[in-house]
Amino acid sequence: MASALSAVILSSNPAQAAPSLVDIQIRVSQLQMEASNAAEGAQAAKVQLASLTRTLSGIKQEAAAQGQNVAQLRRSLGAIAVEQYKSGGLNQSLELLFSSDPTLYLSAAGSLDALTRRKALQLRKFAAAQQRLNATTFTVNDKLKLVRAAQARLTAQTAQAQAKLKQAQKLLASLKKSDRERLARLALLRENADQASSLALAKKVNGISGRAGTALKYALKQIGDLYVFGAAGNTYWDCSGLTMRAYQIAGVSLPHSAAAQANYGKRVALNALKPGDLVFFGRPIGHVGIYFGGGRMVDAPHSGARVKVQAFGSYFGRLRLVAARRF
Repeated sequence: MASALSAVILSSNPAQAAPSLVDIQIRVSQLQMEASNAAEGAQAAKVQLASLTRTLSGIKQEAAAQGQNVAQLRRSLGAIAVEQYKSGGLNQSLELLFSSDPTLYLSAAGSLDALTRRKALQLRKFAAAQQRLNATTFTVNDKLKLVRAAQARLTAQTAQAQAKLKQAQKLLASLKKSDRERLARLALLRENADQASSLALAKKVNGISGRAGTALKYALKQIGDLYVFGAAGNTYWDCSGLTMRAYQIAGVSLPHSAAAQANYGKRVALNALKPGDLVFFGRPIGHVGIYFGGGRMVDAPHSGARVKVQAFGSYFGRLRLVAARRF
């Protein structure tokens, strides 16, 4: 219905009357959904940034250890060079070659050969260590670029989410006070009705065991809690914060990102969903919920909404159902 009404708005003649309160309500809800999708993009960038930062830290430690090894080998080569210089090197060999004492020559030549072999071995070790250090340095630089890119994405997605909410606020601020109050009452009535129906559905849950049952029941206990960007309990949630915490209670560790969570668990066909499965929406993924059964899910939808049980089909709003995972 929202899509149909939006189409009517877009196709209407600009000369016609200003959008009705219903039109504005639909647009505000749409902006709030877009803001929550952008916020999930920020969560995905945040998770990637944390992972890259940990990897970079490990590589830097490896580079430091390799640097110490190279320095040690360099000192060792310096000591060998000094030793060879003191022994006279090839000049001494030539002197001994023409010595009148063959025994002295053979004895000293053996020492010089051993010194040469030792130097060659250390040189090979040094060259290999230097190569490893160079390769690790390149890896550090590459990871630094990825870290900076993830930081930029986090900043951009956060800004986009805030911009969408500001658009919604600006739209509401353009209304008369009485109209704003009326929309607020309508939104409250809708949320209260959704909460009542969600609580009634929650009472019917039974016979679901294992991790799926534990996660689903935990999520249902949060019905009525408010959506907040980046929140993961105990009274405020975003969509991936709710699914992360629900499965944490069930003994499964998931990252705080819908896109990242879609890489965990076992892939499930979209026509074979079971209660407790995670369902994912959008490309890139921008929303996640816990499947309730009967074409419904438990989720934290967007700003201004509460955790609830709500229906979905091939789409949730403008986001297509793209994946499901089982744990």
